[in-house]
Amino acid sequence: MEDSGLEVVVSLCPTCNIKSENLVIRISQKGRGEDYLVKCQECDTFHNIQIRPPKPRELKFTLSDGENSNLVNIEVDDDEDIEVGDIFENEQMLWKVTRIDDEEAKSVKKLNAKHIFSIWATRVDLKIVKITMTKGEESYSTSIEVDPEKVYSCGSIMELNREKWKIRAIHTGRGRTLNGSRVASDIKRIYLHQI
Repeated sequence: MEDSGLEVVVSLCPTCNIKSENLVIRISQKGRGEDYLVKCQECDTFHNIQIRPPKPRELKFTLSDGENSNLVNIEVDDDEDIEVGDIFENEQMLWKVTRIDDEEAKSVKKLNAKHIFSIWATRVDLKIVKITMTKGEESYSTSIEVDPEKVYSCGSIMELNREKWKIRAIHTGRGRTLNGSRVASDIKRIYLHQI
């Protein structure tokens, strides 16, 4: 047991039924958690506060990295609320939640982990950009992984496969442009001509 002196916590007092400051009298270890004996500063009564870590829960995640998707189990706290748009780290990569399904397989925007059936997420720390490379009369496709914030400009020169290429056009999904600049996260395809 540890005497914590003048430590104060805010908690709902069961006697006066208001949330107020409580003076910590004693802290006792209970398994992985702690029990606090506190004195309410409003009504001077003593009560206990139990602090317990949340239980772990494994959720099914479908992680999409470009054209590749993998089903993995990821451990989360069972009291955690997860929302579409949340970003998390797994296997030293960043992922963004794009869909959450509840226990009835209905898509929702936000849900507590206890009620989630499955989650879909896409990788956001790298962007796969498709490339069409034209040498004379022949064209072939490839792709590169880049920082999503990297800027590409029509007319600029880039090196790829130890050769120099000129960016002829950029396609954003809303159309192709022959001039201007775009960040990689907005690009669907870059068209290159060998120089």
